[in-house]
Amino acid sequence: MTDPENCQDLEDKMNSSEDKECMEETSNCPQESEAKAVDVVNAVADSNVQEPKFYGKAQKYWSEVPATVNGMLGGLGYISAIDIQGSNTFLREIRVPGNKLALDCGAGIGRVTRNLLIPRFHCVDIVEQDPAFANKAREYCTTENQPVGSLGEIYNVGLQKFTPTKKYDLIWSQWVLGHLTELDLVDFFRRVRQGLAPDGFFVIKENVTKSKEIIDDDEDSSVTRPLEHYDILLKTAGFRIVRKVRQQNFPKDLYPVYMIACKPLSVA
Repeated sequence: MTDPENCQDLEDKMNSSEDKECMEETSNCPQESEAKAVDVVNAVADSNVQEPKFYGKAQKYWSEVPATVNGMLGGLGYISAIDIQGSNTFLREIRVPGNKLALDCGAGIGRVTRNLLIPRFHCVDIVEQDPAFANKAREYCTTENQPVGSLGEIYNVGLQKFTPTKKYDLIWSQWVLGHLTELDLVDFFRRVRQGLAPDGFFVIKENVTKSKEIIDDDEDSSVTRPLEHYDILLKTAGFRIVRKVRQQNFPKDLYPVYMIACKPLSVA
């Protein structure tokens, strides 16, 4: 799970109009979106990313991180409440119709599972590849007096290898997609689409750059992508974007964080 701590001085020079929440219309030119997606994927594929090293280094990094909220958030545990509040508002706005089953991708110790999803859904499955985090999530998300739901299955595997076998009302992915290569990210999006219940939503919440460049973080072996990359790759994977909102009230020296809600494109 990628923490939100990485920042660039350029991020402080953002246009204030871009701080506002915004809606994303479905592209009227799918051929253009597909062409852009091919360009994006090919550019990264040509960058000679060594997948075993890329994934192995990230796995080692997270194996040394404490299984705490502060550890999950890169020492910024104090932003957790603000983060959950913003996510709750976003879910109220998109009005997920079902409340039976949700999936938390890259769940870590279950911070989002416990505080955002379990209060809204009868059962929440999680995907988390780090064994220590997965064990902590089982403990953290099964405390007494849960407000609504309960913890379901724990899939101890990386997202690049995960395929949903159930139909979810909501699939939530936060601060983890930077640990996937571009090719694996597109494949993951396509598999997620097949794991949604009718009228289900896929929501991602990620750091984004203000430039059109992908920024590498060698420390945790992750990347931060431009917002446009997510738009393009989601659309080419068969999603339409129905809402896109910037998280408010985060420290100004962090990357901008956006929530994007998607639904599968209708099949004619």
